[in-house]
Amino acid sequence: MAAAVARSGLRRMFSISEFATPNARMFSIPAFAPQNPPTPPPKADPSPNLFVSGLSKRTTTDGLREAFAKFGEVVQARVVTDRVTGFSKGFGFVRYATVEDAAKGVEGMDGKFLDGWVIFAEYARPRPPMGEPTSQPQQSWGTPSGSWGSHSR
Repeated sequence: MAAAVARSGLRRMFSISEFATPNARMFSIPAFAPQNPPTPPPKADPSPNLFVSGLSKRTTTDGLREAFAKFGEVVQARVVTDRVTGFSKGFGFVRYATVEDAAKGVEGMDGKFLDGWVIFAEYARPRPPMGEPTSQPQQSWGTPSGSWGSHSR
């Protein structure tokens, strides 16, 4: 008997009949409302510096330089690597001699395969000056109410 009452209580609790009216909004709790998606950062102005993402762990600086040298004079190429493992972090930078060569490099390599991976090439955005806040908003979860490790005795 108690099990039957418990089952019917659960059915009532999880019933959606009260939400079945056409004007009722399901899940209208503001805390669970979706936030506006973040706006993507603006495209960088054309410059001789390119940011290349989607690189394979096997891609080397020389391989990156050779791939982009087909489209103009490469002054510098660098694959950013992990300090501990020495493997690629999946992105790098290429600097061309002119903005025109950089435009050809973006057009020629964006969305193409390099070492078996599709890579993306775009103009690099300048690094913000030290001490200046970034344009990306930081997520704030409020101030902590206490410390995990502190115990009052």
